[in-house]
Amino acid sequence: MRISLCYLLAAAVLPAAARAQSAPPALPAHDSPPRLNDLVHTRLALRFDYARRYAYGQEWVTLKPHAYATDSLLLDAKGMDIKAVALVQGAGQQPLKYHYNGRQLRIGLDRAYKPGEPYTVFLDYVAKPDELGAKGSAAIRDAKGLYFINPDSAVAGKPRQIWTQGETEASSVWFPTIDRPNQKTTADISLTVPARYVTLSNGLMVNQKANADGTRTDQWQQTQPHAPYLFMLAVGDFRIQREQWRGKEISYYLEPQYAAQTQAIFGRTPEMLEFFSQKLGVEFPWTKYAQVVVRDYVSGAMENTSASLFGEHAQGTARELLDWEYSLVEREIAHELFHQWFGDYVTCESWGQLTVNESFANFSEVLWAEHKLGPDAAGRQAYRSLRTYLANPANFTKPLVRRQYADKEDVFDAVTYQKGGRILQLLRHELGEEVFFRGLNLYLTRQALGTGEAEQLRLALEDASGRDLTSFFQQWYYRPGHPVVTINYGPWDAATKTQPVTLRQTQGGAPYELPLDVDVYAGPGAPQRHRLRLREATQTFQLPAAQRPDLVNVDAENVLIWQKTDNKPLSAFVYQYQHAPRYLDRLEAILACAAHPEDAAARQTLLAALSDKYYALRWTVLENIDLVKQPALRAAVLPMVRRLAAHDPSPQVQAEALKVLGKLGEKRDARLFTKALDNRSYSVQGAALQALAAVDLPQAVRRATALQADHRAPLSAALVAVYAQAGDVARLPFVLAQVQAAAPLARLNMLPSLAQLLARVTDAASFRTGLAPFQQMGIEYKPFIGPQVLTMLQNLRTQTAASPIAAPAQQAIGEAVRAIEQAK
Repeated sequence: MRISLCYLLAAAVLPAAARAQSAPPALPAHDSPPRLNDLVHTRLALRFDYARRYAYGQEWVTLKPHAYATDSLLLDAKGMDIKAVALVQGAGQQPLKYHYNGRQLRIGLDRAYKPGEPYTVFLDYVAKPDELGAKGSAAIRDAKGLYFINPDSAVAGKPRQIWTQGETEASSVWFPTIDRPNQKTTADISLTVPARYVTLSNGLMVNQKANADGTRTDQWQQTQPHAPYLFMLAVGDFRIQREQWRGKEISYYLEPQYAAQTQAIFGRTPEMLEFFSQKLGVEFPWTKYAQVVVRDYVSGAMENTSASLFGEHAQGTARELLDWEYSLVEREIAHELFHQWFGDYVTCESWGQLTVNESFANFSEVLWAEHKLGPDAAGRQAYRSLRTYLANPANFTKPLVRRQYADKEDVFDAVTYQKGGRILQLLRHELGEEVFFRGLNLYLTRQALGTGEAEQLRLALEDASGRDLTSFFQQWYYRPGHPVVTINYGPWDAATKTQPVTLRQTQGGAPYELPLDVDVYAGPGAPQRHRLRLREATQTFQLPAAQRPDLVNVDAENVLIWQKTDNKPLSAFVYQYQHAPRYLDRLEAILACAAHPEDAAARQTLLAALSDKYYALRWTVLENIDLVKQPALRAAVLPMVRRLAAHDPSPQVQAEALKVLGKLGEKRDARLFTKALDNRSYSVQGAALQALAAVDLPQAVRRATALQADHRAPLSAALVAVYAQAGDVARLPFVLAQVQAAAPLARLNMLPSLAQLLARVTDAASFRTGLAPFQQMGIEYKPFIGPQVLTMLQNLRTQTAASPIAAPAQQAIGEAVRAIEQAK
């Protein structure tokens, strides 16, 4: 699974990571689920009641006792009506006694069955997901398993769909099963749906039958065993594009209006399949691979076996795709595809071992970027993971392998995903490319179609490498936190021709053992690489250097998971930008120089970085300079900023350059802003519109009105900001519609503009309506942005104190504040 919404919000608003790393709080321990009965085969026949949001199901589930004889069976079955339970005996059935408590179904068998002796139970049931009252989590916003989207067609223009989301244990909302990750079963799923819709499920469609009542029954078979949480179905009006890879069907299911962009979005899938298959030495293990995009999905995406499901952010118009970065959808495609090996083919044996699923999927995001887009894109993606992990100090108390947690959903966090992915990168560096992937091959082949855990991964990597990795796993898999290191440089010793470098670990607990690749740049030619080990809390290394080094680059391969304070002089950072090759080297240098715009060499470095080969670094410079407060820097870089605003091939860079110029507010740039409004990129148009508003607000409002005919997220936010700046209260319905339709992070960023406009509203009913997004965001995302939303509301209270509607406005604000404060 790829999760996004809450972590994006968290990264946007949480302060920088604290240095304190305390012990994990006392939490309940969770052992691996016991296996009393093993699933063998699950056959389902489903039809759907759109009006009531029910699924009418019949199930034939075959099981066998695992290790001990048993005369009973316990199935998870959440919120169902159970109509019949029977033992299948040839062509007949024998009713069985059962007890059902609304969550689990305990069945008494006709006799005791021996270990390995199969038996089949028939169940007739009604699944009622919308009546379950299931609660989601920060990672997966809902847990009702089966979702009816716009079932009564009440929302014009919104498709009518059905889809499922099983992880963690929500498949048992739509069919009775043993809903645990250490169970595996083959499957046969028949779906009876309106004939105008297409269906998708695991495995291959083996039969289609038209029915007399205008429905059609599609039969899907998954012949290889997989975990219940990976069962899936999707029903709707999708356009399907198909192609072949090594004789297997690869297909893409999108809404009709986005079908023309199918190849632009998903077209690299066959190349990914080939790359991952060759890299792992295990061919893609399933009979087909499909990818479907659905509405109102409850997370980012999900790796259902042979059929990954994506939220609606994964489809867009040709214009929207101009603004897409690797981190939005292509990364997600790689993530879910890699899960087909790590998660589906070999599944975590318990949720506490989720690292063997999700850390690998996160790792694949860097692996694919490195292969397809180059080292800078890979370095950026790896650094994004490190920053996400470090953004929340709560992450520092949790080990990667986690037996103790309050709820299984809590394991879906930046420790399991981002930190775990970085740990795999570190392992790859430690063992070397060939040995590391040989170890992954051993792990996959040994655990094929079964389950896995970190210890089995360790043993496979040890067998591949001949090295004892116990200490590595104890340090990185079982210990919470990370090293916090300060790096200091002594004076170069001309007599001994050595450069001292001192590293001091300041985190709590025992010191970490860290591999250190240190590059010493001293004079012309290539740097000298030193491979060292940091083992002590404070350790000084004497590095050979024939002359005073221009740069000592610690962790030259940028693989460590740490917080570092690198006390090198600014001159070394300037040299680092010019000579150290990696993305993070250049990024660190840019940030150091941006903090010292008074230095001439720093200004020249920033100017040079505005021409960096990698767009994200040009973008970083623009994000970190202030030409209003820094006249010397403005004189140095302003011509280049104007060139980027007019001509940079990256829409992100062009848009950011326009924002920089907009803050300057020079009327001479009005023509540049106006021309940029004709750009096809919504990001560029949005930035140009707001920049134009800074120099000519009436013209910006006129252009905004025309741009309303075709706008998406970045431009939509700009329209909202311009109308708010103009104080045009008549635009409140439009502004409110854009805020309500926006994705959570974009909605959060629009709230200040909405507040600015609400402060001018003189109609009490309209004011109260306009407060709804503040209350909804403050409640839904309270752990992440609750205080921020409350601050906005308090500011709005001040701004409306003298309003003609002061009394009702103050009352409405007070009610919203109390609702957020009281929310749990």
